Amino acid sequence: MALYKINVNGKEKSVEAVPDMPLLWVLRDLLDLTGSKFGCGIGACGACTVLVDGVSQQSCQIPVSSLGTKKVTTIEGLSKDGKHPLQKAWIEHDVPQCGYCQAGQIMAAAALLKKNPHPTDAELDDALGLNICRCGTYQRIRDAVKAAAAGATK
Repeated sequence: MALYKINVNGKEKSVEAVPDMPLLWVLRDLLDLTGSKFGCGIGACGACTVLVDGVSQQSCQIPVSSLGTKKVTTIEGLSKDGKHPLQKAWIEHDVPQCGYCQAGQIMAAAALLKKNPHPTDAELDDALGLNICRCGTYQRIRDAVKAAAAGATK
């Protein structure tokens, strides 16, 4: 066990963990930030997606010891009041069904829009391709991301 200081949602947190503990478990089990979900554990489904220095990453694949001074943003840190344009668009476009993948989808979309505020359909598909939605709401996800990018809603 070692003591790690990590920056999560703009605040420095201290956690005691084994070096290879995945960031996902640090967030969920040690910091009680449960928005990021465990899906597959191999970085293939995207349910655990967070931003690391603004880049979409699967938190199940990041050992806590590798973070150093990098800044982590979870769905809880995307907006203090849940009013991020993506969050509002998600609701207005009725994207969630079971909701399990939604935090990861939103975080991947946030990284995309920060890098490319007006993505094409192909760029959307590429950026969100690692995020699986078992309910199949892909068209609504695409519509919500486009609405958030345009600053518009339904």
